Amino acid sequence: MAKITPDTVDKLATLSRLEFDGKEREEIMSDLNRMLDFVGKLNELNTTGVEPLIYMADEKNVLRNDEAKTDITQKQALSNAPKKDSDYFKVPKVVEKK
Repeated sequence: MAKITPDTVDKLATLSRLEFDGKEREEIMSDLNRMLDFVGKLNELNTTGVEPLIYMADEKNVLRNDEAKTDITQKQALSNAPKKDSDYFKVPKVVEKK
């Protein structure tokens, strides 16, 4: 199995716009090699006759019915607003006209 080298770590760092010092480079290289070893263990499994997994569940498009309901009243919604008038929240102007 291929091993991660310092050159590979440097290339990955360049592509991902990251910088590593010497100790960090060694830690990253060690972590990546451990990941490769873990994935390499999958090659030891006998998968003869095992169908590929396409979906995690058999259900498709399990949706709930869309039912309109009011959980709080307008008065309750406005009760803790720092600024409001009788019907609406008042917020600072964000867009200026030119």
